[in-house]
This record gives sequence, structure tokens and C-alpha cells, in this order.
Amino acid sequence: MHPEVAIILLNWNGWQDTIECLESLYQIDYPSYNIIVVDNDSQDDSLKQIRNYCEGEIEVESKYFHYNSLNKPVEIFEFEEGELDSPHQPDFSIEEPNSIGRIKNTPSNGKLILIKNQENYGFAKGNNIGIKFALEQLGSPYTLLLNNDTVVDRNFLQELVKVAESDDEIALVGSKIYYYDFQGKDDEIWCVGGKIDLNHYPGHYAVLDDVDISSYHGETLNVDWVSGAAMLIKADKVPYNYLDEDFFFGCEDADLALKLHERGFKAITALDSIVWHKIGASRKKGKIINTTISEIKTSLKFIKAHKKGYERHLHIYYLQIIYFYLSAFFHRVF
Repeated sequence: MHPEVAIILLNWNGWQDTIECLESLYQIDYPSYNIIVVDNDSQDDSLKQIRNYCEGEIEVESKYFHYNSLNKPVEIFEFEEGELDSPHQPDFSIEEPNSIGRIKNTPSNGKLILIKNQENYGFAKGNNIGIKFALEQLGSPYTLLLNNDTVVDRNFLQELVKVAESDDEIALVGSKIYYYDFQGKDDEIWCVGGKIDLNHYPGHYAVLDDVDISSYHGETLNVDWVSGAAMLIKADKVPYNYLDEDFFFGCEDADLALKLHERGFKAITALDSIVWHKIGASRKKGKIINTTISEIKTSLKFIKAHKKGYERHLHIYYLQIIYFYLSAFFHRVF
């Protein structure tokens, strides 16, 4: 009734966001999950602060929940990235401190798996390390990619799994994602999935302009892709449970969904699964010019990977890029 879900959070110099997300996860109503925090070689004191939070030394404040001290301390199971490279069978004993058996016998809201990467691998490879651990060590039938700068509703995971279990052809399920704070409001929708159009830059877009979301309350929405900010992956239906590491940051979610669609699998948004997202927290750490250039390169790489005759239409894409960013600029200014 409640298949186990491995929830993967990628942390990079963002422990404040991470512990707020963790506290919301430890209060969900789903009974069977493992939280995996993959640290992408943070250069701040993220690891120390995450440990302090698990010890109950940091009381998290948020408008979305009340801090719960009853499940502290949270037991941490720490792994170095290098430990995961050598082939070995999972240890199911419950006596060893870092064994899979010990992990599985610890209550969901009383444990944290912490994987420390040797460098910043970006979104795709960083998450892949967590996915690999979930599949090969934990044997999880579901993995959930969740941005660390999110806060979740108590029943968000219950709703995701319910939709995933309803249809064998569903491979990906996304949440309805609100802005964490949109001019003081917390009910402004940021994303409910999107459509793919390889003829127009950036190759994929949100569906908010195409549907009246209020009319879909309590139902599901068929989409081409769901955001990697909150994406449930059904392991036994997905031929490849890994993100394409050619994409360092961006388009990984749309790329995976398109590959799965070509194999007959569906992507669905569960509109009763609610997540709030601090939009762009990772991107704000970089300069806007560098971020824009990176976005252009990544989007063109996505289109090239899936569009036949891409090179013959490259000049059209360049014109579309100019129009795309000029429109965004004038929209912000005026």
C-alpha cells in the first residue's frame, strides 16, 4: 500500500534551504521513505550545519510548518562518494552502524542518508549518485528528485504515489509547484509541468498559458514533462533511471521525459500534491550573464539531441533566442 520512496535532495552551499526542506519532509503523512542528501562538495559549512540540525541544535522556522523536536535527534548514515564506487553487496545486518539493514530498520522520520561528493558535479550527475544508491543499495521502487529549496505539503508524497500506482504506463509524476513567496502570496502557481516543442527555442515550455489550472483542482494533468524540482520516478517502468550528465544544470527533466515518451511512457502532474519552491536559489549564486549563456547553450543542446535537421535550422533558433530574451527584458521593465 505504501511502496518505499527514496527522496533525493542535492545540496550545494545551501544548508539553510536544505534543513527547512528536511523539516517539512519529516512531517509528511507518508510512512515509508528514505531521505538522501547528496552534497555537491559544498564550500560553506553545510555538512556541519546539517549535522547540527539532525542533532536538534537548530530549530527551523517557516511559515509552512511548526518545528517538531520530538523526532530529534535524526540518525545520520554518512557515505563518501568513493565508498560507492567499489562493487559490493548491500549489508543487511542491523548491528553495523552504516549498514543497509540498520537504515531500513530506522523509522522514516528519524534518519538521514548523507552522501558527500568529491566535487560539484551539477544537477544531473549529483542526483545520479543519489539515484544509484537508492536503486542498488536500498532497492527503492520509487525515487523522488526534490530541490533542496522547496517546502512540501504534508500529503504531497501520498498524492504522488497514488497517481503513479494508478496506471502502469505512468513513469514520471510531478507536483503542483507554487512560488514560495510571490509578492507575499503563497498560492501563485510556478509550474504544473509543460509541453515540448522542438521547433521553437527553448524547446520546452510551461503549460500555465494553455489551461485554467483552477478547473483541474483535485485531478491529474497530462503533460510532456514534469519539473525536476519535484519529480517522482517509477523505477520498474523507466528503462534508464539516470539523468543525462551532458546537461550540467537545466533540461535534464525534459530530456528524460521525452526519452520515456518515445518508449510509450507517460508524464503526469498530480494536482493535489503541493510543493512551494524558492525559485532560482541555485541560479542566483551565479552571475546573470553567465547564467543566461549557460541556459542558451543547454537549451540548444537539448533541441539538438532530439531534433532532426537541427543544424539546418540553427539560424532560426538564433533569431528565436534574440526574440525570447528581448521579450523577457521588456516584460520585466514595462
